[in-house]
Amino acid sequence: MSSISKVFTEQPPELNKEEKARLNMIAAARTTPRDDRFPHTNQALHCWNRYNEWIVCAQQGSEDDCKPLRQYADSICPGTWLESWDEQREAGSFGGVGSRFDHKAH
Repeated sequence: MSSISKVFTEQPPELNKEEKARLNMIAAARTTPRDDRFPHTNQALHCWNRYNEWIVCAQQGSEDDCKPLRQYADSICPGTWLESWDEQREAGSFGGVGSRFDHKAH
């Protein structure tokens, strides 16, 4: 029996609780839907808008209700951008919606 056949005929190993949770999280992950406002390859503005849509949602209601919007931002934005924006929001220096720099918020 070839090694490839063994991969498909043997039972997969039993997963522990943490591994099952990680597998379920990965299986449930979805990427952001196509947005016709951003038809080109550069998705920086799409990322920025998805992040700010999540903030608006979180400010208007429960963060639990907004998890899909955060997941959209997570799926399209570089992690370093998200970390930086999250830190800026905590420090009060974020320039997006709902910040002290947002002229519409005042």
